[in-house]
Amino acid sequence: MRAIFVLLALLLAAPLQAAELKLATWNIAWLTLRPATDELLPRNLTPRQPGDFARLADYARRLDAHVVALQEVDGAEAAARVFDPREHQFFFTRENDVQRTGFAVRRGITATQNEDLAGLDLVPEARFSQRRGADITIEANGRRLRLLSIHLNAGCREGPMQASRSRECENLLRQSEVLARWIGERRREGVAFAILGDFNRRMDHPRDEMSALLAAAAPLARATEGASNPCWADARGGRPFIDHILLGGPARDWLQRGSLRVMVYAEREPAFRDRLSDHCPVSVRLRLS
Repeated sequence: MRAIFVLLALLLAAPLQAAELKLATWNIAWLTLRPATDELLPRNLTPRQPGDFARLADYARRLDAHVVALQEVDGAEAAARVFDPREHQFFFTRENDVQRTGFAVRRGITATQNEDLAGLDLVPEARFSQRRGADITIEANGRRLRLLSIHLNAGCREGPMQASRSRECENLLRQSEVLARWIGERRREGVAFAILGDFNRRMDHPRDEMSALLAAAAPLARATEGASNPCWADARGGRPFIDHILLGGPARDWLQRGSLRVMVYAEREPAFRDRLSDHCPVSVRLRLS
């Protein structure tokens, strides 16, 4: 019996000794345990069936990431239907919204939760408000890494933000400014950091305003740069990424080049976009030694 406990302790401590850290981001699209009649849910939302949770849990096991930034998850109870709570600890924004950002962190990795980046929620009193940013600090292999999980305003995926007359682009510009201030604070602290999540923005255009605004706050490495997203690709091929992983400070040098991966779903029927997610897990690996 003692040998079993020793082995368990060694397994739990393994991530701390690992020289490699796998980071991922996954928007799981209205992952909630609330009944379909709940007033906080859209009327046209497709309820998940028990088999759908089992499929998502299987993908989470195959993803096998040390840290997963989550979006559109209704807290730890819903996350525990996808990520085994015996193996993961959960951190979510301190609010009651259904679509929350958060993290699933493998047990054995030291993690502390920082204050929410509440400024990203531009309409906190609205029924369907904007999403706060979930902010944590982890320690692994003697390295500290500040992580921010975000889900920004939809409806302004490309084109000008400042010159646009749309409310969506105006909101995204304001959120970009909030992000830039957060990045500037991390730069002044001299810490390694990463921003992961659903930016709702294609950032590959050489004069993209969001990219320029964030890069002005601190030099950044965008793991998705120059790549296309195979998630739910059709005969036309992959699409530009809107889910990104940005690395700043010393973390820029930790990125393993060529480690970007997208876990696509085996299910191809259109109905599974609602039953699983319209987003696929995106991951990278960091070398911490």
